[in-house]
Amino acid sequence: MDSTRQQQQVTTTTHRLPGHPESDGDNDVFLPEGSAAPANQFLHELPSYQSLLRRKPSNYGTVERRRSTRRLTTSLSREPSRVGSIHEEPSIPLRDYALSIQDKRKIRDSQTSRPPYTSGWNQWRESSWNQARRYKDDLSALFSHLKLWQCNINSIEGKFGTGIGSYFSFLRFLVLLNLVIFILMFSFTTLPVAISKQGIFNSSQIIPVGTDVSCTIYSPAGQGLLYFYKNIIDLLSGTGFLELTYLFYGYYTVESVTVYIFSYSLPLAYVLVTISYLFLSVIWIVKRAVEGFKLSLVNNEDRFQSYCNKIFAGWDFCIADVQYARLKHSSLHHELKTDLAEERIRQRKDKRTRGETIRICSLRLFLNIIVIAVLGGCFYAVYVATTYSQERSNSVGPQQTNAINLLVEYLPSIVITIANFVTPVIFESIVRYEDYSPAFEIRFTLIRCVFVRLASIAVLLITLWSQITCQDETCSPCGYNNNLYPCWETRVGQEMYKLMIFDFLIISAVTLFVEFPRKLIVTYCSWKPAKWWGQQEFEIPHNVLEIVYGQTICWIGTFYAPLLPAIATVKYFIIFYIKKISLMENCRPSSRPFRASSSKFFFQVILLIGLVLACIPVGLGIAYVPSSKACGPFMNFITSWEIIPVTIKTFPVGLQNLINVLASESFAVPFFLLSCLVLFYVIALAGAHKKVVHQLQEQLTMESRDKLFLIRRLAEAQGIKA
Repeated sequence: MDSTRQQQQVTTTTHRLPGHPESDGDNDVFLPEGSAAPANQFLHELPSYQSLLRRKPSNYGTVERRRSTRRLTTSLSREPSRVGSIHEEPSIPLRDYALSIQDKRKIRDSQTSRPPYTSGWNQWRESSWNQARRYKDDLSALFSHLKLWQCNINSIEGKFGTGIGSYFSFLRFLVLLNLVIFILMFSFTTLPVAISKQGIFNSSQIIPVGTDVSCTIYSPAGQGLLYFYKNIIDLLSGTGFLELTYLFYGYYTVESVTVYIFSYSLPLAYVLVTISYLFLSVIWIVKRAVEGFKLSLVNNEDRFQSYCNKIFAGWDFCIADVQYARLKHSSLHHELKTDLAEERIRQRKDKRTRGETIRICSLRLFLNIIVIAVLGGCFYAVYVATTYSQERSNSVGPQQTNAINLLVEYLPSIVITIANFVTPVIFESIVRYEDYSPAFEIRFTLIRCVFVRLASIAVLLITLWSQITCQDETCSPCGYNNNLYPCWETRVGQEMYKLMIFDFLIISAVTLFVEFPRKLIVTYCSWKPAKWWGQQEFEIPHNVLEIVYGQTICWIGTFYAPLLPAIATVKYFIIFYIKKISLMENCRPSSRPFRASSSKFFFQVILLIGLVLACIPVGLGIAYVPSSKACGPFMNFITSWEIIPVTIKTFPVGLQNLINVLASESFAVPFFLLSCLVLFYVIALAGAHKKVVHQLQEQLTMESRDKLFLIRRLAEAQGIKA
């Protein structure tokens, strides 16, 4: 009796939706195909159906659409010959019809068995499209096979997982980026100068005009009879014979190259190609960062989804080795423990009293004061080392060069490298007492390490420019300190060159003299402290910071040393094999991997920070600091940027007016407003997409509840039968 009464009650409440007068079952979403009344009230007891009754019908389609679908299914059940009529409406895809899978299969079989008549033009267009698609797939497969180091990266991923493989993919990206930058600089700056030096085309050399004679004196050291070790020192420091090559800014003294009737302006090309490689780097990095951001946004949407991803989809099926499968297992185990630890810390944070909060904030304030003191000490050491190195280098003559002077030349690089090694250890010790979550500890430590590495370069450049752009009477004739820096652009290029060479030497020396002996000691020595020391871990964040640091140096130094990207390309090419051999022979994966190591987003964000830092000194050097009057292509200009307005003045009047309008506030303000409107539209669209995603997630949740409900009813039915 109870079950009969309940069934009658469900029948009276679910025959129609509240608020709609239709009585023919239009609003009944669970009606069988072709029936006007419900055949089984059991489906109306599903949680998803009860949830639909509480929602607005407009969210799930109009009544007319349900009526048309029901009429279609009724006609299909009564007249199967009308299945082919759906093919007459090609604008509506088959998946949009609310039909059962059997009916859709019938329709699909009918469409394939009776192909419609198409004209010769449509047949040719379809065959051409299919052929072009096959060619595109074949080319994509060929290019994927021809990718640089693809087999090596696949081998690394097979043994260590995609996390470490993503680091080597990132290294490959930097090799390609530097190669493209080198091609740009060589094609538009170095090649025209080399052609003009050979006398193939007519060219004009730059002659200083209207400049004090003392500003045009520039005599690089290195002439006369030299010892062999002096050439080695010049090769490491960028002085001597290297200063008089295409490597540095001061050698580019050609004003224009005439090819038949075309005049090629080298100063204009020098500035434009610098802007081009920076803009290209921004576009390329942002494009790759967006791809990684999508994955990061999906993975970090909620904690429950993160748990499910780790438990049900966290295994890396690229792993083929038993040992590294165990490491991956322990890695997932550690990540789950970390998630639980973060949850406990979050709960503990919510239960903190006011006194505990004040105590932790006071402790963090004290520890951050210590961090600031460490950073201040590092920056002061870089400042003192740079000042001493520059003063000693300018006071030493060409015949007084020896190993001590080489050490003085590399003193800023040595101090920066020591700071990069010491500060991460200090920061890792300090952050343990700040009571942060494990994931935030890693991110916060990385932010501090990035700040140390990149800010050290900034301190070096600020120290150089404080000596170049002095404010006393020594700078009055030329606008810069021409006594110490007759060609200051070449000096900045030499500093960047030394930083890059020393960084490469340090990476090679650490691999050869630290990691390799450590592997031998751990493997062949039975001493307990050696076993406790363990094998070297391959820490992805630390290695990423190393190459980002080197790439930042390359971006800054390319304007002052146009061939520096070629050196960076060779450097990263060799580093790839050094890191690969070190990984295979000396290292093991980190037992506490960084969570974003398998995605591109973290790498690209760090690289983008380095690019932003690199744009600042390059922009100031082009637009603010007076150009050298004794070397380079801008001897007759106040600054390097002055070539742009001078060139614009040679354009026709109409084009000049157009450029002036584009550069004026009357264009900037409407463009800014239009950009804001586009931004608001994108934000609104993202909100709508997020709402749809939320609805789909709710639908998945309701389907899981339906499954539980059906399983429970099935178990009850089996119990009744038993």
